[in-house]
Amino acid sequence: MAYTLTIKDETFPGKVLHQMQLALQNELVTVKDIIEARVVQEVEEYNKKLPQYFNGLVQPIDTESTTNGYKLKERKKIDPEKQVYIALNAFLNNGYFILVDNQQAESLEEEVLLSGSTTVSFLKLTPLIGG
Repeated sequence: MAYTLTIKDETFPGKVLHQMQLALQNELVTVKDIIEARVVQEVEEYNKKLPQYFNGLVQPIDTESTTNGYKLKERKKIDPEKQVYIALNAFLNNGYFILVDNQQAESLEEEVLLSGSTTVSFLKLTPLIGG
């Protein structure tokens, strides 16, 4: 049985920038499992169509950040393993925070029991302009 999870990208004031559904095979998962599944799904969707911009959790290598997402210098497939590594590293270095049902996840090994209404929010830190 698959468990469906709602994933949201939010700003600190609570504005939802992006929302997606993620299917996981187990009822008990870790924060690391959630990050890996999300990143792999984003990369697979991008690699099917190879659009001009990649809109994912973390910036792929050889891209520039734009208002429309990450623009690849040349359209090519993105390596999901590299993206997972970048995403896990970003979590460990406070590049973004994760809230599971509005409770902050503290570590990659933290366990999450999925229910039909589990929501995971990714909060990216945006650098202050001129700060």
